Parts: sequence; C-alpha cells; structure tokens
Amino acid sequence: MVEEAIETFVEAQGLWFAVVVLAAGGLILVAFVEKLISYLTRAAVGLGISVFSLAILFTGFEFDDTILALVFASGGLEDAALGTALGTALAVVGITLAVAAVVRPFSVEIPTDYLALMVLSPLILLPLVLLGTLSVIHGIALLAVFFAFLAYIVYMEHHRDVPVFRDTDLVERVETDGGVETDGGVVHERLEPILEDRFVGDLSYSGYVWIGLAVVALAGVVVGSVLIEVGSEVVLEDTGLEETTFGATVLTLLLTFENVLLTLEPVRRGVPEIGIGHVIGSVVFSVTGNIGFILLLADLNIGSSVLYFHFPALLVVTALGASFIASGRIRRWHGLLLGGLYVAYWIAAVFVLGGVPIAG
Repeated sequence: MVEEAIETFVEAQGLWFAVVVLAAGGLILVAFVEKLISYLTRAAVGLGISVFSLAILFTGFEFDDTILALVFASGGLEDAALGTALGTALAVVGITLAVAAVVRPFSVEIPTDYLALMVLSPLILLPLVLLGTLSVIHGIALLAVFFAFLAYIVYMEHHRDVPVFRDTDLVERVETDGGVETDGGVVHERLEPILEDRFVGDLSYSGYVWIGLAVVALAGVVVGSVLIEVGSEVVLEDTGLEETTFGATVLTLLLTFENVLLTLEPVRRGVPEIGIGHVIGSVVFSVTGNIGFILLLADLNIGSSVLYFHFPALLVVTALGASFIASGRIRRWHGLLLGGLYVAYWIAAVFVLGGVPIAG
C-alpha cells in the first residue's frame, strides 16, 4: 500500500523528518480545506444545486480512514479496522461537532429525515453485530445501503421546495476568506473573489469547473491527512509513546484534525450546512460504507465489547448530536456535553476494557 511505503520511507529518514512531514501535512490540510469550501460554494451557485448534497458527496467519504482500515484488514488486523470505523463515527460527533459548538456556536436548519438517517444508520449494524461473524455478502449489503443514502440525499435536495442552502441563500451568506454572522448579521450580495476566478475567466459561472477543482482540493485534503497520520505515528513510535494512553490520545486528536477543520471552518465562514453535511455523511459512511469496504477484504468476528459497549456508546452520542442539530441552534453547552461523553467513553475503554479506541 502507498501509505505503508510512505511510512517506511519517513521512518528511514529519522525523527526530524517525521516532524517535518507532520507539519507539512497540517499546512497542506488547512490550505486545501479552505479551497474545498470555496470551490463547493461556487459549484453550488453555478449549478443551482444544494451545497449540502455536495458537502455529503465530497466530505462524507472518509478516504483516509478507509485506506487505514483496508491496510489493517489486508494485514490480518480486522479488529483494528472495525475499531477505526466505529471510532471515527463516534469522534466525528464527540470531538468534531463538539469542538465546533464550543468554539463557534451556530444556527443551522437540517431536515429531520436527514437527521433520522444519521441516527438510524448505526442501527443497521445491530442485526449484523448479533450475527457475530460478517462476510463479503454483508459488506456488499452495507455498501448498497450507503449508496442508497447518497441517492436519497441527492434526490430529495433536487426535489425539495426549499433545498438545504441552495444558491440564492448561499450567495447572501457565505464569505470566502473570513467569518460572517449567521444570525442576521453581515451578509454579502455576491461571493468574495478568490485567485482562481482570474484563471477560469468566463468559466467562473460554470459549476462544473468548480466541481473539477473541488476534486483536486479533496485530493489535497486526503494527502494532507495521510501525511499527518504517517508523521504522527512515526513521531510517537520513535519517542516511545505509541503504546501509551497519552500517545493514543495525541494520535486520535491528530487524526481527527481533518474532521474538525471540515466542520469548524465552514461554520466560521458562514456555511454551517457544509460542516453538518460532513458530520452526517461521515457517521453514515463510517458505519456502512467503511465497514463494507473492510468486509470485501476480510471477514469480521464481532466481539462482545462491540455489542455491549462501543455500539451503545455510538447510538447515544449520535442520537444526542442529532437532537442538538434538530433544535436549530448548536450551543456551547451542547459541545461541552458531547465532548464530556466522549471523554467518559474514552476513559471507560481504557480502564474497563483495557483498550484505547483510536479514531481516524
């Protein structure tokens, strides 16, 4: 795998090079997340479609987590692969949404059927978890569920009388390179210019151009995430912290940095629907598509801790996060509660189960 080859190369260069790779990954990630948000908003305006559906399509897929899970699965570490999938679903609400709420409380309106899908998606796993052993057939079924979810979102956004954040509202509220008030504050009559506008010229009104650039930006996000993952793992390994609780905590925070940016930055710039689209898409993908891809490579034996601990925790945190989103206003105490529950889950996993849940 490419990621393994990169990690081997970084390890051979020593600790200093791993630190450089980690820092470079962070800079690349921040830069391309900024670009991705700008491109998605322009694509939505140009195509006259919902930016929410574009956000789910572009940011709901956890490419880096899937790569990591496939590496684990192909190497015979199926339990670690499953832990990555469930850990991401938990972290995207317990860390990502929590951080956004604490740093920048915001208002958002998301249809209840989308939130219902977010809450129900983990329940799809329940009958499979009860089976004990999952195979490629179950993986295909989970992948089918995920793509059906995507199709439903696209269909509903196209046919709703008022899609989630379509072009007119988007142009009024979004700011390209700075935050805006989302509750009746400063608005803009048009999108703020960016450097790329000069290069695309008359094509700047074509949504397809921005879709293409969004794909490039998404690739940059994935590259940045992989570099952070590789750099952090080598640093922790070389410093002897890899197997410690502290090391696992640092690694989880670094691996969720991408998710935090993809949620917090849209909120800061007045496009909270992109951030919430990322949260909903990531949760659904992690418990359906991600596990589905794992099962294409290896069977999974579900341990009792998944059924009696990790799965209930996922249900509680997801349902609570969805209820906060449904209220229309994400408040600071919402974030503190979600974050507190995630910390409690983490502590229980360490001291009761003796294992540290790693999120991607």
